[in-house]
Amino acid sequence: MQVELLSNEIDIKKYLKNLNVDSGGISIMGAKATHHIILLRGLHVGAANILKQDALSVGADLAVPRGTVTAKTPYVDAILIATTRELEKLSRKELAQPFGLKEVAKKFQEILKIKSPSKVEIMGIINANDDSFFKESRFNAKSAIEAIKKMIKDGADIIDIGGVSSAPSAKIVSKEEELERVKPILDIIQAQRLYKEVEFSIDSYEPLVIEYALKCGFRVVNDITGLRSDEVCKLCASNGAKAIIMHMQGTPQTMQENPEYENILGDVYTFFEQRVEKAKFFGVKDIVLDVGIGFGKTLEHNLMLIKHLRHFSTLGHPLLVGASRKSMIDKISPSLASDRLSGTLTLHLEAVKNGASMLRTHDVYEHVQALKIKKALDEI
Repeated sequence: MQVELLSNEIDIKKYLKNLNVDSGGISIMGAKATHHIILLRGLHVGAANILKQDALSVGADLAVPRGTVTAKTPYVDAILIATTRELEKLSRKELAQPFGLKEVAKKFQEILKIKSPSKVEIMGIINANDDSFFKESRFNAKSAIEAIKKMIKDGADIIDIGGVSSAPSAKIVSKEEELERVKPILDIIQAQRLYKEVEFSIDSYEPLVIEYALKCGFRVVNDITGLRSDEVCKLCASNGAKAIIMHMQGTPQTMQENPEYENILGDVYTFFEQRVEKAKFFGVKDIVLDVGIGFGKTLEHNLMLIKHLRHFSTLGHPLLVGASRKSMIDKISPSLASDRLSGTLTLHLEAVKNGASMLRTHDVYEHVQALKIKKALDEI
């Protein structure tokens, strides 16, 4: 006899199927193999005591502060530890309970609906400005087209074209100058019909620039202001364009001046809820959410967002992460932007593990290769 310790990352249903377990057993045991750790903030103490007992009754557990059973404080934070099977039972039980537990049950049901992305898209970066923090991403019209064709060959799914740096303290550029920078590239993309070979995204929040890009065959609007402008919303809706809503605290000129949050996960989540509602009001149907790594965040904020990215999956939209060669890597392992590829891959693969379905990167070939290796490991 042999005893083998298997990874927690395996596809348990595949292993059960290989054992010739019946389909009903696969479903039940598969649900028992996945664990959820859920932090509940500001839970009514009455709700905490009820949820604690209900959790124990289904085999789960709820960690609560001392004094909860005697209602020492009116509200508490708690951590629920449950398998998928246990969470399913709890989500039904709490629908009939008081103290706000009905809303908690609905959140549990949203969590249960989360599915890992079937495909991860790679978005390549092309900058038509001369002050991008990573000089290797700066191109003029001719070199940009060469780079675009190489990215297509390397396996890019989307190519993001921008004419203004959004790095901390970047200089302000007029919308006319921004259009002048990107126009030669957009014109060639349209003339050569390159939009037939790959999807193109315009990295802008200026309606003038976005409208021109959409006329040139672009189908994605990458807006670092998160659809702050009503005009951008209207352009996305009328053209059937995909809108990438990014979170940023402040502006590129101010965002890194001591960024603070009451709760980074909760604050970004609330922002997304509001902007998604706005987008839908204007008729935008195709939405991607970008947590905005490096845009008004400390190192700890950035790491928290990547580590707990799945929290945003309950919003029901694809998630984009763009940590490519950013200074957060330098803060962990001192390095120039040109030496941060390995750090980028580590952050991005962690993001994919946690639910990202789109990666914005300067290094298309390396990311495509890394995802192929990851897929091979996942399939074992």
